Amino acid sequence: MKRVYLDHAATTPVDPEVADAMARVLRETHGNPSSIYAEGRAARVLVDRAREDVAAVLGAQPTEIVFTSGGTEADNLALRGVMKARRGLGDHLVTTAIEHHAVLDTARDLESSGHVRVTIVPVDRDGRVDPAAIAAAIEPKTTLVSVMHANNEIGTIQPIVEIGAICRDKGVKLHSDAVQSVGAVDFDTSRIPVDLVSVNAHKFYGPKGVGALFVRRGTRLATMQTGGGQEKGRRTGTENVAGIVGLGVALRVAAERRATESARQAALRDRIIDGVLARVPDAILTGHRTERLPNNASFCFPGAQGESLIVALDLAGFAASSGSACTSGDTEPSHVLLALGLERHIAQGSLRLTVGRATTDADVDALLAALPPIVARLREAAVVSV
Repeated sequence: MKRVYLDHAATTPVDPEVADAMARVLRETHGNPSSIYAEGRAARVLVDRAREDVAAVLGAQPTEIVFTSGGTEADNLALRGVMKARRGLGDHLVTTAIEHHAVLDTARDLESSGHVRVTIVPVDRDGRVDPAAIAAAIEPKTTLVSVMHANNEIGTIQPIVEIGAICRDKGVKLHSDAVQSVGAVDFDTSRIPVDLVSVNAHKFYGPKGVGALFVRRGTRLATMQTGGGQEKGRRTGTENVAGIVGLGVALRVAAERRATESARQAALRDRIIDGVLARVPDAILTGHRTERLPNNASFCFPGAQGESLIVALDLAGFAASSGSACTSGDTEPSHVLLALGLERHIAQGSLRLTVGRATTDADVDALLAALPPIVARLREAAVVSV
């Protein structure tokens, strides 16, 4: 039975060009980039070249790119680094109710330490934050605003340009978790007034365990760990050369393919949305209908449990998720869905379907044939059990 992978928001397969580039590094370049002899200089060239590739896609300068172990570290470094660097100048952090746990849990941890005050801004039924609500939350002691560019569960894209303009006008730094959007949609820091941006390689067909943080020139950032002073002291520790090379290649390839591939995926996404809403009674689309990631279709099915949906789809040959993969083992409803105002019993029946480069029309046809009877069967079983 052919498997159909529909969980690209959780992770993507490594692109063959990326895997080949990383394999060459592992075979041929063993030097430490901090060493000044020939082997070290060869490794440094590869890291610098990847930095240039990432910067080019983001519309940034190479010196503004800091390599990390992934999106979670990038989010932590942004929030903790800025708040620590500006301690004494401001102690207020503003974020939204639908951020990834890497942001929300970090904000709560900073708040529990007593050094930071946090304001959580709500979103509307579509998962969009009102820029005016961000403006109203900013106060004289606000140091940082953190608003994700696109949500990892419901795919909603935020009005980041408008929010950035507000932050710039008020003299407040803006961080955006763009882990889901970079590589899928255009994100040009030369046009978007944002000061810090988190990126994660395995969301755009790169390796797991490597990411980056864009830090606009002039943004003060304290390091979160001490050691050898790599990454100009902003993220110390020996660089993951093969992973960094993979990140650079993956982002370059994603940018080259974006125009055609994102449009193709958006067409598949819309086929899924239209097909599910037409075939499954009482299905609820979550997230904004049009202002959403090109590959994301997410729903709630009242009367069905998300975990049961995932298991049934898995048995039928489909890989999907119920909310975020990072919290898929939790039986509690997603905080994102609850923030939309959905009732708890409805939020428990969530399903996220995210297409990718290998997804075909035939895959969508198969899904639309398999999903309705699965939902019907689970609903019937739930009624019987009651």
